[in-house]
Amino acid sequence: MRWALVKVCVAVTSMVVIAFAVPLGLVIKELARDRAFSNAEREAAAVAPALSITTDREQLERVVASAGSDDGMAVHIPAGDGERAVDLGRQRASDEDVATVRRLGRASTTQVPGGSTLLQPTAIGSGAIAVVEVFVPESEVSNGLATAWAVLAGVGVALIAGSVAVADRLGVRMVRPAQRLVESAHELGEGRLGARVPEEGPKELRLAATAFNSMADQVVQLLANERELAADLSHRLRTPLTVLRLNAASLGDGPAAEQTRAAVEQLEREVDTIIRTAREATPQTATPGPGAGCDAAEVVRERMAFWSALAEDEGRRVRLAGVDRPVRIPVARTDLAAALDALLGNVFRHTPEGTAFAVDVHNGEDAVIVLVSDAGPGIPDPEAAMARGRGSGNDGSTGLGLDIVRRLAESTGGDVRIGSSVLGGTEVRIWIQLDGRARSPLGRGQRGPVRRRRSSGLRSRLGSTKPASEGLVQEGQV
Repeated sequence: MRWALVKVCVAVTSMVVIAFAVPLGLVIKELARDRAFSNAEREAAAVAPALSITTDREQLERVVASAGSDDGMAVHIPAGDGERAVDLGRQRASDEDVATVRRLGRASTTQVPGGSTLLQPTAIGSGAIAVVEVFVPESEVSNGLATAWAVLAGVGVALIAGSVAVADRLGVRMVRPAQRLVESAHELGEGRLGARVPEEGPKELRLAATAFNSMADQVVQLLANERELAADLSHRLRTPLTVLRLNAASLGDGPAAEQTRAAVEQLEREVDTIIRTAREATPQTATPGPGAGCDAAEVVRERMAFWSALAEDEGRRVRLAGVDRPVRIPVARTDLAAALDALLGNVFRHTPEGTAFAVDVHNGEDAVIVLVSDAGPGIPDPEAAMARGRGSGNDGSTGLGLDIVRRLAESTGGDVRIGSSVLGGTEVRIWIQLDGRARSPLGRGQRGPVRRRRSSGLRSRLGSTKPASEGLVQEGQV
């Protein structure tokens, strides 16, 4: 907007300068020409009294010389009764032009090499008409024009520069509040909830700043209310957790008792984390630094060790592959564990007892794929299942588990796809981009742009969703 105003002012001022300077320059040119010919007329008039008295050549030469124009003036006296024609000075006009002026008796100008000549008729004592010729050089006609044009050009440039300065100041006054509004909008989007806009500038921008500040205040209030609600709801879980912890303590010894107590302790830690996060004054929006992330293979082994006890109780066959070596991914350990627990929890919650499942990790050059497949009834509408808060429609399904998985993948630039496995059930493919910008997938308002670039090497090894599941089945029993 600032440069647009400057361009408009430059265009308008240039048009005004041209509209006034060009006619004024032409007027100055005409004035210089009139001045030069007026001087020539005065010189010719100085010779006229002498011509009315005498036609003697010597006397006329002295008169012409005294006029100071002996080289630029010529006198043409026609032949009279018993007298010869007299021509003084250098003749530049043609004989025809001289004869025409003598016949008509009116002054005339004609173009000659190097300038113009003024032909002035003058009556002499014998009644004949003499013609006084005064040469006006081109330099005298254009005398002072260069200076006048230079002055006009300087005035025009000064006017344009002044208009640019004024337009720039006006543009700054209009653009600066708009820039502050944009910066504050970016700050608010990045999680700095204290961003506000000074209500300055033109009326429209002041109204926009007022509306932005009001919106920011409402956002802060809504987030505060939501944090308080999350903290309160999480705090209500402490009572049933306390009962569970006491009951778990009375289970005695044994693997099942130890796993139950470990699960209750983990649940207590998660509830405490939710309460602390909800009570924070500002949301966590900082991106992990270099080296942040976890070993996906280690996390998968740990979570599978947790769920394998329950799988053994329900008679489920389990297959784990691709976790024999470290697999670094730009995802926090707790976030990957939460995503795996969500997927494995869905397997136990929505498939009958005895249903087999498998977890496979594929490591590529720039991407890692985690596959969770089962032999259950499958998902009839995968697209609807991915919608946050919709779930499968079964009891106990909130639709948030797959959303947690999706946000984890998208935080790295990857995505999640749901398909059918050769086991006859559902296969969830988590594509984690290794060179993407990792962000906390469980944080609020942190969904970044999803990048669709794929690792050609990993794609060539995996192919479509179905062959990947075939690889799992071929490697071991499920």
